[in-house]
Amino acid sequence: MSAVWRASRAAVRRRRLQTSVIGAVVLVSSMALVVALGLLDVASGPFDRLFGQARGAHVVATFDAAKVSGAQLARTAHRPGVRAWAGPFPEAVVDLPQNAASEMPGMGPGPLTVVGRAQPGGPVDRLDLFAGHWATGRDQIVLALPDAPGMGNGPYSPIGKRIQLPGLAPMTVVGLASSVSGSAQAWVSPQQIAALHPTTYQMLYRFDQAATARQITADTAAATAGLPSGSLLADQSYLTLKAQVAAQPNAFVPFLMAFGILGLLVAVLIVGNVVSGAVVSGFRHIGVLKSLGFTPNQVVAVYLVMVCVPAAAGSAVGTALGAAVARPLLHQVFNGADLAMVNVTPTIGSWVYASTALGMPAVVVLAALIPALRAHRLSAARAISAGSAPAGGRGLAVQRWLSGVRLPRSVSLGLGLPCARPGRALLTVSAVLLGVATVTFATGLSATMISYGDAVEGAGRTQVIVWRGEARFGQTVPRHGDAATQTLLRRLPHAADVSAVGYANVRLLGKSQDVAIEGDRGGRSALQDDLARGRWMRGSDEVVASGRFLAKYGLRLGDSFVLAAANGRQERVTLVGEAMSGPSDWMRADWATVTALTPGAQANQYWVRLTPGSDVGAYMKAVRAVDPGLHPDAKTSVNAGAVTVISSATVLTVMLSVVAAMGVFNTVVLSARERRRDLGMLKSIGMTPRQVTVMMVVSMAGLGLLGGLLGLPLGVAAYRVVVRMTERSAHLAFPDRMLDVWHPGSMALQALAGVAIAALGAVIPARAAARQTIARVLHTE
Repeated sequence: MSAVWRASRAAVRRRRLQTSVIGAVVLVSSMALVVALGLLDVASGPFDRLFGQARGAHVVATFDAAKVSGAQLARTAHRPGVRAWAGPFPEAVVDLPQNAASEMPGMGPGPLTVVGRAQPGGPVDRLDLFAGHWATGRDQIVLALPDAPGMGNGPYSPIGKRIQLPGLAPMTVVGLASSVSGSAQAWVSPQQIAALHPTTYQMLYRFDQAATARQITADTAAATAGLPSGSLLADQSYLTLKAQVAAQPNAFVPFLMAFGILGLLVAVLIVGNVVSGAVVSGFRHIGVLKSLGFTPNQVVAVYLVMVCVPAAAGSAVGTALGAAVARPLLHQVFNGADLAMVNVTPTIGSWVYASTALGMPAVVVLAALIPALRAHRLSAARAISAGSAPAGGRGLAVQRWLSGVRLPRSVSLGLGLPCARPGRALLTVSAVLLGVATVTFATGLSATMISYGDAVEGAGRTQVIVWRGEARFGQTVPRHGDAATQTLLRRLPHAADVSAVGYANVRLLGKSQDVAIEGDRGGRSALQDDLARGRWMRGSDEVVASGRFLAKYGLRLGDSFVLAAANGRQERVTLVGEAMSGPSDWMRADWATVTALTPGAQANQYWVRLTPGSDVGAYMKAVRAVDPGLHPDAKTSVNAGAVTVISSATVLTVMLSVVAAMGVFNTVVLSARERRRDLGMLKSIGMTPRQVTVMMVVSMAGLGLLGGLLGLPLGVAAYRVVVRMTERSAHLAFPDRMLDVWHPGSMALQALAGVAIAALGAVIPARAAARQTIARVLHTE
């Protein structure tokens, strides 16, 4: 074994180019795989672990207390399929006033779902009471807040503060807890809940079979069978919560996995090409090894170890770099994600690093095994006598045909060179093909994300946002009323359109979480560009919501549901449109819908679109001059997610293109070494160094053009698959206009990218071969 190691180490040192190519391509592939697998791991792993530890509820069901009794609900726990249960818990929805919400960090005014529960533990949905104690006496309450720094016992802790709810004595916050099931926003003792006048019951179920939405639906139907009609108001599946937590990171997983797979395929092709070339050009070396006593298996081992050394180094460095890149990317991806309710800390599991660091060298060895077996079959005498593998006669026939074509001789010879080694030519075409597919895929993805980011952020539609000052924030109150302010802003110079925007906190009847409803008054046509499917609102009973909202509440276009405000008002609305993006607790409605739920509601901001070429600064100065209580702010933000996708795709595309060019570089070097005698003879009969360079570059450019033409449909197909996967996994929606990114001019340029990759990789070794003198070349032969 020591002899194999010494021979392999010598081969690694002697073949520095091949060693560098293998190490580089494995490094790039390892980086992409670590980031993609890491995102996939943190998107679901922590939730599953915490959900199991807390015995989270597979279904949180809400029942109408006027139609079903607690005793009837208790009997549902003994239905077939129910593994564990908790409840029934009385549930009330109260109004949290603005003054009380301002004292509670992380909570806003509006409906507050409160559940009467005797203890935080139990067989289902064990609450994480991370600060204070449980509410056991009267006028005590526990709030559902995230375990954030400073929240439990720090300066932002609400423990000890008193909440004044309408019609009740002040309640003291005695504890903070979080529920992995998202079952409530606050808890009180069973004795205290009666004072809040509960109207519903809450039941928490765990089922024997709950892996799919179909199983959960069937189990819920079986558990609630026989109850009075209409008594089940709502049921929330844990799969919805899990998808909600994973939606934001899952937006990045498909395209990163695509780059990882493309990089892996490029690695396999280049490694096969490198080892095949090493075997072909090293027949004499193989013969010497066998004549010294190396067995055929040991010779194969020499070549496998030769590629395994740079592969192991590349995978180790790539895994480390991938871990370093993944940390800031995870922070960006999870910033603003719905993780607070489950206290998920995004950390990558050790299996990701282990599988990448060990798996990539294994894949490389498997890729090298087939060409290395060629060395196994060679006899020592034949290998030594041949010196290198003889070129086949297939290239001569093609070159004779090309000689009759009206092309410069250097060009016709170059086009015929790859035919002498069809296997190597096929591997080179495949590497360039994948490089072009990567460029095509990244170009389409970037075009879609640029369009998406501009639409979501309102680029070109909203240049200025004007805020109304509020006394509770120590700001100057505007002199003009809501409607008058909108009219005033419209009359200012260079204002093309002004839309008034206001918000109200409501909830879907039967759900515990608050929902922010955004009302738009005027300027509605300027806000329709972010509509992906369906249509815009036409009346007070219609709403538009994001895909994440639809996924969270299990809704589809055309469904109707009831919105309930804290003041008791209710409105039935129909979902008529799906926005491209947005939070899972947000919807947009006509202004009449907002005022129907919260009479007297006023807009607190105005979105201003200016005429083309207007000075944003001058308009903002004019706003401050007409009313000091108005606070204009230039709309300059960009979509962080789109920027992350575009920048990551650009970096990975450049890296994979360079790696593909390195594969071409290696092919030209091998061809130049094999054809030293041919090149010397051509130069001896008058071929200039420039013509030799052209011949070698053209030989690869032809393969590059073929790879470009074949890579285009593969890149387009990868783009369409990844975009659709992103829509499903991240609950986004791209309108058809954003997917129309392919045009004849851009497609032609991308096809020529194969030629550019091949020429870039060929020009340096071609020039090096052209500089060899005739005497030196023929002397070595």
